[in-house]
Amino acid sequence: MAYINENFLKLQHRYLFAEIAKRVAAYKAENPQADIIRLGIGDVTQPLAPAVVEAMHRAVDECANGETFRGYGPEHGYNFLIEAIIAHDFEPRGVHLTPDEVFISDGAKSDTGNIGDILSSANVIGVTDPVYPVYVDTNTMGGRDIRYIPCNEANGFTGDIPAEKLDVVYLCFPNNPTGAVITREGLQRWVDYALRNDCLILYDAAYEAFISDAAIPHSIYEIEGAKQCAIEFRSFSKTAGFTGVRCGYTIIPNELKVNSLSGERVALNGIWDRRQCSKFNGASYISQRGAEAVFSAEGQKQIRATIDYYMANARIIRQSLQGFGLQVFGGENAPYIWVRTPNGTDSWSFFDRLLREAQVVTTPGAGFGAAGEGYIRITAFGTHKSSIEAMDRVKKCL
Repeated sequence: MAYINENFLKLQHRYLFAEIAKRVAAYKAENPQADIIRLGIGDVTQPLAPAVVEAMHRAVDECANGETFRGYGPEHGYNFLIEAIIAHDFEPRGVHLTPDEVFISDGAKSDTGNIGDILSSANVIGVTDPVYPVYVDTNTMGGRDIRYIPCNEANGFTGDIPAEKLDVVYLCFPNNPTGAVITREGLQRWVDYALRNDCLILYDAAYEAFISDAAIPHSIYEIEGAKQCAIEFRSFSKTAGFTGVRCGYTIIPNELKVNSLSGERVALNGIWDRRQCSKFNGASYISQRGAEAVFSAEGQKQIRATIDYYMANARIIRQSLQGFGLQVFGGENAPYIWVRTPNGTDSWSFFDRLLREAQVVTTPGAGFGAAGEGYIRITAFGTHKSSIEAMDRVKKCL
């Protein structure tokens, strides 16, 4: 007799963005002529950079030729991309990595969820609240005990260091959904906590390219001691518009070790490598050649222009909402704007109001956890035109 993994029955009926899609589809069915502006899901709207497109075209042409065709690639990723990542993203910040510490994947969402495969179900997991739903859902699937770390205006949406001992803590900065960033001193406190408590930090840096403040760290490995306690996840999705192409990478330092039940200290790098070799055939050669082009001089110039474009949208949204008298956070070093709902309106009610009265899709803060109640998230991943139009519509329904 087959039995289901009972932990799946503990999940919310629908994934947050599936529930949003359902509500939007229902409204659209009732109002087929509605001109809906979507500023809810963090999908990009600008095309791939020309340097990336050209590199991918060349890769496709290679695969059309028997002499240069690529089949299965290395599960770890191709060296040409790994070397570019190290040289561009880490060496200039004083972070020294070896190629075997970088694992290319099909995106940070996959890796932040799949990392649980190599961690015991007995671990007590700390997640900041509000939180990216994948962290909660995948640990619920794994049957782990989850503890919530409230992030609010009082602590700058970065969370207070827990009094209790946690085994694993997820951190995401710049943060999704609040748009908050953490100072070097604040991140050092988290690293110090992890080292004191033999805790593993899972650090999601998917939005680091949006940081404009030179004082804000881009990588947790800029912090002393982090290689002994942290795994870092990175993505090309928002940085370079790879939401549909799919490519990201994860850093697992060789010196990072955790405990086995027998008391042995085990290096996670080799365990993750073993997992990837068994369950993953690697990101495609074509996507990795495209990702490599991100680090070229032209690629950097082009994706910087795209990031600046989105951050201009963030300024439009942030300044408009502040002008309407709403309390606004984020949107300065991150592409997300976190907005307190007016007059104590609950998140889903305000979401529905904006959908029906302004035909603007946002994301209700309650969907990110209990501490997200009373907020909505708005993304800057629209066009200039749609961002301006959305703010004009929102103003009329406040």
